[in-house]
Amino acid sequence: MTILDRTKEIAKLRGISLTDTAIKAGLAEKSIYSWDRSTPKADNLQKVADVLHVSTDYLLGRTDELNLTTSETVKKADIDDSDLLLAFDGKDIDEEDKQAIIDLLMFRRYQKRNEGK
Repeated sequence: MTILDRTKEIAKLRGISLTDTAIKAGLAEKSIYSWDRSTPKADNLQKVADVLHVSTDYLLGRTDELNLTTSETVKKADIDDSDLLLAFDGKDIDEEDKQAIIDLLMFRRYQKRNEGK
């Protein structure tokens, strides 16, 4: 399996297109598609691996361990963090749905506090 094949496979599993993967990694829209003809630069490979939450070794085929990121590399963020991007089913979550999520979480927190009373 080539680097491009592995990247396609994991991007599909994550619900994101190769074009969107490239954009989120700060690369040209169609740059990943050229990986079938030439080996990507190490820094570009790392950027894509970060977007897809896998190691570069996975994309290179050196391991079949899918997710090697650790909790130390995952950013913890508050839902109100302006840098936090929320997505579901491969599509961004708009502000109205984001507020609905916050409301649901607050309701669940209220329920848990009042359980057993």
